[in-house]
Amino acid sequence: MNVQQFPLIASVILDVSVDKTLDYGILPDQVSAVKRGVRVEVPVRGQLCTGYVIAIKDKSDFHTVKGIAKVLSEIELLDENTFELALWMAKYYCAPLRQVFKVLLPATVRKEGKHKEQLFVMRAKTREQLIDVCIELRKTSPAQANILDVMLKATKGLLLTELLEESKGSRSSVESLAKKGHLVLDIVRVDRSPLVNEQYFQTKPKTLNEEQAVSLNKLTDCLQNGRFETHLLYGVTGSGKTEVYLQAIDKALQLDKGTIMLVPEIALTTQTIERFRSRFEGKIAILHHRLSQGERFDEWHRIRRGEARIVIGARSAIFSPVVNLGLIIVDEEHEQSYKQSEEVPCYHARDIAVMRGKMTYSTVILGSATPSLESYYNALKNKYVLSTLKGRADAASMPKVTIVDMKSEFEKAKGYTNFSSLLLDGIKKRQALGEQTILFLNRRGYHTTMMCKGCGVSIRCAHCDLALTFHFNENTLSCHLCGFTLSPPPKNCPSCRSPDTMKFKGVGTEQIERSLHAIFPDIRTIRMDADTTRHKGSHQKLFRAFGSGKADVLIGTQMVAKGLHFPEVTLVGVLNSDSSLNIPDFRASESSFQLITQVAGRAGRGVTPGEVILQTSMPDNSTILHASNQNYEKFYEEEIATRQLFRYPPFVSMAKIAFSGDTPEKTIAIANQMRDRLLALLDKGFELNPVIPAGYAKVKDKYRYQFLIRGPAIYPIAQAIDSIRQSMKFPADVKIFIDINPTSTYF
Repeated sequence: MNVQQFPLIASVILDVSVDKTLDYGILPDQVSAVKRGVRVEVPVRGQLCTGYVIAIKDKSDFHTVKGIAKVLSEIELLDENTFELALWMAKYYCAPLRQVFKVLLPATVRKEGKHKEQLFVMRAKTREQLIDVCIELRKTSPAQANILDVMLKATKGLLLTELLEESKGSRSSVESLAKKGHLVLDIVRVDRSPLVNEQYFQTKPKTLNEEQAVSLNKLTDCLQNGRFETHLLYGVTGSGKTEVYLQAIDKALQLDKGTIMLVPEIALTTQTIERFRSRFEGKIAILHHRLSQGERFDEWHRIRRGEARIVIGARSAIFSPVVNLGLIIVDEEHEQSYKQSEEVPCYHARDIAVMRGKMTYSTVILGSATPSLESYYNALKNKYVLSTLKGRADAASMPKVTIVDMKSEFEKAKGYTNFSSLLLDGIKKRQALGEQTILFLNRRGYHTTMMCKGCGVSIRCAHCDLALTFHFNENTLSCHLCGFTLSPPPKNCPSCRSPDTMKFKGVGTEQIERSLHAIFPDIRTIRMDADTTRHKGSHQKLFRAFGSGKADVLIGTQMVAKGLHFPEVTLVGVLNSDSSLNIPDFRASESSFQLITQVAGRAGRGVTPGEVILQTSMPDNSTILHASNQNYEKFYEEEIATRQLFRYPPFVSMAKIAFSGDTPEKTIAIANQMRDRLLALLDKGFELNPVIPAGYAKVKDKYRYQFLIRGPAIYPIAQAIDSIRQSMKFPADVKIFIDINPTSTYF
């Protein structure tokens, strides 16, 4: 149709792989419904595609345009602030806007999911009348009589599913009773919230100590004045940061403001939800990747309608449509799980929190016992407001930390051993006293590799550049990158064909559990790793079992290291405290320090003093020494000087450009071609490293290469990349991946 026949024109960004906006005419009867942020269906090359209206204008640059076929959402799925955030993300993270929308809106919302509805059955007559009916039906239709028996006991009514389960009856019997006028069937909406039917005890705010009160006063002042500020709440493990969060949220609710609370792991949401539900019954929504599509749909709409004022969730919860947002909390802000590294846009939820806070004039709290170097640097430069909690809450004392040199333990044991004698004595003592222990090992599986004693070659994945891990219970060798399995493990070497030369090496959580049972046959253990927490609700189940004293020892990977509160845990053993220090990555020391400090903080959170035993082959390493002393400031001083010397964040901005393809020659050629073009476009303030293989040089049969860009700002890098994308033709079999401010420069 001629463009003049439409009263208004909509610029639409499609869900399909078209990275530019297309113009469509708005019909007169659509004018009131079509707004910025609304989802629409439009014709593209003879078929209908979905997309979002990103602008409304009076005219188009084209003489003829097609009309919008259908308005899919009566509501604006993206409000003005979220829309501006999407535009900023697309620009900053070098991502197509359609990809940004996929992150901002859950799939079930984009695809117009539906609320769950069920039939609700009520009595159509008085109890006395139904008793008479029931007596008559007892002889002629016992099934209908059984249904009425159940309905007579019900207070108001029952869901049809509940009625059929209790009465052991059929739907046809219920419908027959309804036709006779004895019962009424009505359609009701069912809440699929994961919190429905959960039981919690109500708790009251605790009295804050002086440090907590000072921190809260700063936050309260900011909230009351509707002022955007980012506060770094730096408090040692167990210092009561959560209580400050709770009282800040309470203040936000009093001011009729909504809150987003981010936690880094699904494992942490269990304990966090329990503490928050006990304080703010009925006002909470939960968002994380383990929810079903229906649960996520219901929670998202509860938030949008303003029924849930507090959102708790993992990184994507930062995009929740909270009504009158006023407070954003990022707990354990240093955690790398806040960074999306698997798909575009590679956003960091902490940085999005700060930007969203700025756009909505919200108060932002970044909390951690081991802040990221970037956040602490910003606080010292007065870009963030710093609040410090140096003492543990409730008069709990810091744990005693002992470093054990495993080289001397190997000498004593005349070979390799998983446990030092000090750690075994500690576990035995805690078991006798009825106290609990946490053992941390950042490796799942039984053995980390299987290799040939003859030729020294390890069994590797057929599709990835990674040694296979042995899992004892399944008797399989498994790839932790692509899921490839080999069962049973080979007896002869696949490389040199030597018989009976295969040997297992390395230790995982599965072996630690079995070894512990061999030493202490009556010890009760719970293992938490990716193998034992595959199913929905498994984190919650295992943590509750441990919290209720059903195990003496909790053995786990990173998921047991952070944010958990178990008062009966008085001993923490870190079995491989130096394992990640040797990774060739500029964040290796920082990650190791944070992990050791966090896991050590799980000890002595109750009345009984705690103890931490760090097993290491590098007892003199400064990172391990600072972590054992819980001395973040000293670690920061050393690490920030190194970062400045070698030009790493926070002193520069960084981008990682990664390439994956079917052949190494073609992939590296495209990588070098793009690097050369970037060199020509960026000025001398930017440094481009050479193209090198990624840490995992091959994953799922794809060869991977990458290079780093460092410079004073991200926007010039983003503009240069955008310019190259428009002018350079990339082959379909080579994929390019842009990671802005990567958490890892190695993998």
